[in-house]
Amino acid sequence: MMPRGDWLRLRTLVNLRWISIFGQLVAITVCYRWLDVHLPLAACYSVVAVAIFANFAFVWASRGNRLLTEAEALLTLLFDMSQLSVLVFLTGGLSNPFVLLILAPVVIAASALSLGTTIVLALCATAWVSFVTLWHLPMELSDNTLLQTPGLFRFGFWLSMVIGIGFTSVYARRVSTEIRTTSKALLATQMALAREQKLTDLGGVVAAAAHELGTPLATIKLVSAELMEELADNPDLYEDAALIREQADRCRDILRSMGRAGKDDSHMRQAPLTTVLREAAEPHMGRGKMVELSARPEQADTDARIPTILRRPEVIHGLRNLVQNAVDFAETTVWIDARWSDTRILVRVSDDGTGFSPQILGRIGEPFVRSRRQPQDVVRPEYDGMGLGLFIAKTLLERTGATLAFANGSDPFLNPEERASRSGAVVEVAWPRSALTPNDGPLQQNRLIDL
Repeated sequence: MMPRGDWLRLRTLVNLRWISIFGQLVAITVCYRWLDVHLPLAACYSVVAVAIFANFAFVWASRGNRLLTEAEALLTLLFDMSQLSVLVFLTGGLSNPFVLLILAPVVIAASALSLGTTIVLALCATAWVSFVTLWHLPMELSDNTLLQTPGLFRFGFWLSMVIGIGFTSVYARRVSTEIRTTSKALLATQMALAREQKLTDLGGVVAAAAHELGTPLATIKLVSAELMEELADNPDLYEDAALIREQADRCRDILRSMGRAGKDDSHMRQAPLTTVLREAAEPHMGRGKMVELSARPEQADTDARIPTILRRPEVIHGLRNLVQNAVDFAETTVWIDARWSDTRILVRVSDDGTGFSPQILGRIGEPFVRSRRQPQDVVRPEYDGMGLGLFIAKTLLERTGATLAFANGSDPFLNPEERASRSGAVVEVAWPRSALTPNDGPLQQNRLIDL
């Protein structure tokens, strides 16, 4: 993965600097000509000219669309901050309202660069603000009056600038970090869904096999027909050649039938609820933990027939992640309970482990959050236990219309002998029945495969 500091493009900073240069020229001109504020024009325009020269130098020295390294981005932002600070020094210090723009490089660093670079820029911004507070050229009005602010006001403005530098940098970094974390987790979710989609579409492989094997079977049929003509005077060999041709025809018919059936197989698209749950849990049933599956209606007057649901890749992979998490932390047993009524379908995954940590119970489902109290002797080679699996499961299942609830089976502070059997984590997944069974009823009749 690309280092965090290598995410800024040179073209982006060059364009931002052109905007800054235009704003500085407009502000200096308006203050001098229309507001009648006397400024050291030669020095001010010289500072702006330095920024213009630097921008042209950046464009000429390197490709404008290349990515900056961490050091190059730091030096570029330091130059922008220093150029603006010198301009503020020449135009009244903290009396100049544009001093707030010194915060801009710090916010950029906090959003796109590393923590070390952000700290360096924040310290430099604090130093520049302190410098222009103590030393600056005062602005002079048309009547030769110096525009001076009271000392208490300067101190308050300086303090607000310093606090603003710290707050905006922390705020921008926190938000950008969460956005990037969520983006990476969503990318992992999309990859997981794509893999599950490929597994679900295996029926198409059957059709492709029928198509690819058609040519060699036709060759076998042709050669066997020629052998039959040449072996017409040898009855025994003639019968063998005829058998070869007959079996080639049979293979062709079987593959053709399988190809038609594989393209629209009802069993590939829908299955009983328990079959889908068993398919989701099967990869984790041989890992040394007992996985118990039960299914029954929620009420006695509900139809006892197990509902047939769509075999959606999101459902299978999402439930599989929940089962994996339960098996990883269970002591001996994982329970998968399916319940249904006329309006909803409920799946509950529970275990006899230590359960979710109470401190982060409300944050479960966020990416890269450790969501279980992990004993020292638990080895999890599948993933690092940072909450990504639960995030993927939650995202995929919610896309199908599900609602997830996370809880503990019992008080985590009870002694082991005081806990119930299902004392670990409990995850409940509930769907409106129409979301999984839009055409609730028996499976459609499949095409027959002639054998």
